[in-house]
Amino acid sequence: MDFQVLVCLFLSIQVALCLDSLELLNPPLEPQSNLRLKVQYSCDGPSTVQLDCVVSFDTGAVSTFLLKKWTCDPGGLRSRAVTLVLPDWLVYQPDGIVPDSQWVLSCILRASVRHADETVSAQDAASLQPRPVLSRPLKQHQLCFPWSEEVLKLTARPWRIRCGLEEETVHFLSGVFASTGENFGVTKTLQPYTSAPLEYSRVASLSFPWCMFSVWVFVTRNCEDSLCSVFHHIDSLNNYATPALFLKASGHLHVQVSGDSQGSSAYVTPFTVPLSQWCHISVKLHGRAVAVSLLCEVDRTRRSTEYMLKQVYLDDTNGYFVTGGGKYTKGVDGYLGPFVYYRNRIPPHGLAELEPPDAIRSLDLTGWLQRCSDFKMKMNSTIRFHSRSAEPDSCFDLFHGWVSAGTEGTSKSQCPLWESGVRHTGSAAKLVALLVQKHGGRRVDLPALGRALYTLSLHKLRKASDPGVLAKMLPLLLQAGCLGASKALRVSSVLCNCGLSIRKQPEKARLLVLLAAREDDRLALLQLGHLHHLGLRGAIRDPDVSYAYYSNIASQTILDRHHPSPQQAFVEEVYLNNEEVLKAQTNEDHHIFQWLRHQARSGAVEAEQTIARMLFWGQQGVSSNIQRAVRHFERGAIRWGDPVSMYDYGITLLLGHGVDKDIPKALIFLRRAMDKGYAPAFNALAWYYEQFGNDFEEAVRLWEEADRLGSPDAALNLGVLYSTGRYPGQAADQFMAFKYYLKSAERGHLRGAVQLADIWTTGIPGSVDRRPSDAVLWVKWAAEQNGYMGTVLRSALDSYLKKDMLGALFYYMLTAEMGFAPAQFNMAYLCEQNEGGFLDPAFRQRCMARYYNITIQSQNPEPYALIRMGDLWYEGRVNGRKDLFFAAEMYMQAALRKEPQGWHNLGLLAEDGYKMPLSMLIELGLSELHMAENSRLPIALYKRCRDSESSDSYLPCSLALVSLYLHLFQTEYRDVIKYCTAMVAITVPTVVFVVVGLLRRRTLSRNLQL
Repeated sequence: MDFQVLVCLFLSIQVALCLDSLELLNPPLEPQSNLRLKVQYSCDGPSTVQLDCVVSFDTGAVSTFLLKKWTCDPGGLRSRAVTLVLPDWLVYQPDGIVPDSQWVLSCILRASVRHADETVSAQDAASLQPRPVLSRPLKQHQLCFPWSEEVLKLTARPWRIRCGLEEETVHFLSGVFASTGENFGVTKTLQPYTSAPLEYSRVASLSFPWCMFSVWVFVTRNCEDSLCSVFHHIDSLNNYATPALFLKASGHLHVQVSGDSQGSSAYVTPFTVPLSQWCHISVKLHGRAVAVSLLCEVDRTRRSTEYMLKQVYLDDTNGYFVTGGGKYTKGVDGYLGPFVYYRNRIPPHGLAELEPPDAIRSLDLTGWLQRCSDFKMKMNSTIRFHSRSAEPDSCFDLFHGWVSAGTEGTSKSQCPLWESGVRHTGSAAKLVALLVQKHGGRRVDLPALGRALYTLSLHKLRKASDPGVLAKMLPLLLQAGCLGASKALRVSSVLCNCGLSIRKQPEKARLLVLLAAREDDRLALLQLGHLHHLGLRGAIRDPDVSYAYYSNIASQTILDRHHPSPQQAFVEEVYLNNEEVLKAQTNEDHHIFQWLRHQARSGAVEAEQTIARMLFWGQQGVSSNIQRAVRHFERGAIRWGDPVSMYDYGITLLLGHGVDKDIPKALIFLRRAMDKGYAPAFNALAWYYEQFGNDFEEAVRLWEEADRLGSPDAALNLGVLYSTGRYPGQAADQFMAFKYYLKSAERGHLRGAVQLADIWTTGIPGSVDRRPSDAVLWVKWAAEQNGYMGTVLRSALDSYLKKDMLGALFYYMLTAEMGFAPAQFNMAYLCEQNEGGFLDPAFRQRCMARYYNITIQSQNPEPYALIRMGDLWYEGRVNGRKDLFFAAEMYMQAALRKEPQGWHNLGLLAEDGYKMPLSMLIELGLSELHMAENSRLPIALYKRCRDSESSDSYLPCSLALVSLYLHLFQTEYRDVIKYCTAMVAITVPTVVFVVVGLLRRRTLSRNLQL
């Protein structure tokens, strides 16, 4: 029975044998103010009539507000009209003056007749149904406000409820986007205005647009194709629409607009876009005129051109806009800055001439490139110098002796020490000398020097055990990144962000990761995708920007899977708190691997498959060795007749992975595997018939059969056939393709996930809605399977198993910043354990709070992370304050994931007196205990803990339950326990005295007899 019914029943009880009476004649159905409420009452003695409002909240709190009170003289039945004035927060929407309130569950209007001793002789109640906050009216305030309310009006009021703003100015890009010159850009769609006047104006101006597109660009290299996209518009028929702005190989701008019925018009600007500087480009559409202007930061001269057309048609709600590369055109190679679209106006002319926005200035991209250019010039000079010095009768030997000795004194040679006075360049100069010597005096290129500097920095890490070495690594990494080692830029970005022995430099970190991403560094793209997905480290949360980065590395991951190499490793989700998984890690000399080899030789098919998989993909600590893996495939296929090995061996023969390509032999093994009903073999043979046999009907038949057997590859291939219109007897059907892509992705296929996300990022008009958030999740999952990230994860785990905690922390930190949930968990776990105590306490505290908090935001968070995050909230170690609500929320999430520790900790909170909100109890399935006695909730929680699936939780949860029962027994029967204790205290000495006396008498009697 709920709270409201209980209260109403309680309030309906009348005191018998008296003449007092009371009735509410016209109670409202919902909370209202200034209502004339009629109350009928009578009393047989001096008393008081009291009108109250009883409100209950979802937190379990109940508040009573006195509304009216008047005296009741003895006499007959009478009535009185009172003005009902309820609290504003109960009746109206919050607006800054009317405060916000907690969620109201019930509201009861109660009237009572009370005597002088506060006894109630008669009462009546009416239940009022509270309206949702957004359904309440706005209060019409008086014209003149008190001074205190005027002050409130001037303060920030984030709780004020407003109607959604119309996007009259659309920010397609709010920050800087790294464009790799490929088909990966930022896709945006626009919706019609919800405001009728604005939408009427937009529709009326479709054939006479009056708007402006404003974009900042930084081109690092001229377009390799005939055209590269700055931005373009694609309509629902997949045609270019108004406007499209491209960059030609010559550097000129190509502008294209479309008319309603007269096709498209294209023009080339007379001016060019310079390289390596920020330029602002504006495209203005005013009626039938198109104006393009260019303004760059070095040469502040404005260049512009204008074209008059017969017709310009722009429907910005039709199709989608792409910034950078798209499906049909590659993007520019460089950076795209803030991109703004003014939908229904052209801003003042001077607006475009402003300085670069903060998003550009804070990066200082041009400053970095200038410093990098200077460093390259110095390195080139050094390389030339040492190349000449390596010749006979030169001063190289003397300089090499200086390098070997490690001194920094002045050489007696006339060869100049160019690096004197230049900071942190000594190591680079030494490496130049060593590399020149290694190559016999031949010139060393800068990328080779960059790779050597990067290797040197990692060598310093392996030799160190103190985090202070990271500060020494940073200059080497920056120099390596400048010379072309993009992964050094990415590593530097992480170090500048995390603040481990290095001062945090967020703007520099953002610049470095953008530089690495522009070089198409896979893991830098993954890092930027993660940052924009969650809006971390100063990045703007934008699923479309996140998708652009994720889709790039996801596509590379698919290609990497088809070209395995020793530089890649299988991505494994290893949590450092899982002892069983850690024990399963092995290598070729480990006893587990040797035992599997013995089992495989003895004919154990599963052992043969496991070893082959380990060697092929580099799993469970075993280094990738494709040639050896193929030998295991061959033995399993020929000697043991295993269909899985037959398929794997056939695929390696078909593709030539680790063995010479032999298609006829591959087909033999694939057919044998198919005859044994192995679904992937059906798919492989179907692919062969499609690619080489040109037999689509047989291919479709086999794919349909494989699809029925649950093959993800078959579902993908059928989707491709429907998408391209090659399915026999069927026209192209994008919706059918979508359904097959969805099926393939749900079965775990990387390319199926990428194809599904590609559809969701634009949608299919009339069939599939655009779902950018879901698109991001699919490409994120595909991107996180990249083998190059697997190598970093393997380095982290190997370091941990070797007790190299600094190395483990370093590599897990790199992958944690890429958004990989197990790495984030492991990073927090390492900081929590802090073996050896090498971490600064402040960094350790921030590390735990940050990475546990990010871990729990993943799709399937680790329950241990939820528990620890709850502990941090409980201990006040997150924001410096204790928050039981957030702690309970974390414990609840862990409990719902069948973690007994969650139930146990919730029980402790309830036992300590924390009142859980009704919403939380509903999720736990304990809503009936909302208004129950305080002891019933912790008992129920401890029982859930005891009865969980984990056998390890039975004893501690049972002990907690017994302890609670003992505490309750002691509380309930305190007086009885005291009485019994007193009786025992009196009785025991008496009994002891009597027993001792009897024993003494018996002893004396025996002595007398003797």
